[in-house]
Amino acid sequence: MSGMQADPVDKPRILVLASGSGTNLQALIEASRERDFPGDIVAVGSNRPQAFALERAAQAGIETFTVDHTRYETREAFDNALRLELERRQPDLVVLAGFMRILTEDFVRAFQGRMINVHPSLLPRYRGLNTHQRALDAGDEVHGVSIHFVTEDLDGGPVIARAEVPVRPGDTAETLAERVQAREHLLYPIVIRWFCEGRLQLAGNDRILFDDVPVPEALTLPAA
Repeated sequence: MSGMQADPVDKPRILVLASGSGTNLQALIEASRERDFPGDIVAVGSNRPQAFALERAAQAGIETFTVDHTRYETREAFDNALRLELERRQPDLVVLAGFMRILTEDFVRAFQGRMINVHPSLLPRYRGLNTHQRALDAGDEVHGVSIHFVTEDLDGGPVIARAEVPVRPGDTAETLAERVQAREHLLYPIVIRWFCEGRLQLAGNDRILFDDVPVPEALTLPAA
C-alpha cells in the first residue's frame, strides 16, 4: 500500500484589478498556467462592468467582480467598497493591470507591501497619463515600462524592475505603446513570480529587499 501524499502547499493568492482590455492580465493568466508558477489568480475585479478583462478572466475560469465607480459619489466611498471586495477574497498580492483609478491613501495603506503596478514609462519620468506622447515630445531616445510597489505617492513607489524600449524614427504614440506593451507582458509575470516566491519585499515605504538583501536600484532590462 502506497503512503499518503502530503497536501500541496497553498500558493499565494493573486487578485488582479483592471479597467480595460486586460492584455497584461492575459499575459499573467498564461504565465500562471505554467506548472511551476508559484501563485494562483483567485479573482479579477474592475471598476468598469464592460471591461474586456472580465471576459478574459471568465474564459479562464477565474472569479470576477465589478465595483462600478460611477455609482459612488466620492473616491473614498468607491475605495471603501472596493476594499471590502478585496478583503473578502484575502489576497496575498494585489496586481494593478491597467487599473485606471487613483487610489486613496487609506486604500493604499491597507495593502502596503502587497500591491504592485505596471506603468508605461521609465519612472520617475512621466508619471500619470499620455506617457508615450510625452516621451516623443521630449525627444527621448529610450522609453519603456516600470513595475513598482504602490505607495501613497502616485506612480512614485519604489521601482522593482524596468524594461527599455528604443524610440525609433517615425514612431507615433501608438507604435511606441505597442512595443512598450510587449515588454510589459514579458516583465510583469517575472516580477509577480518573484513576489510569490517570497523573494521580493517592500521594507518601510521606500526600500526593496530581494532575497533579503537591499536593492540599490531597479533591475533594468536593456532596450530590445
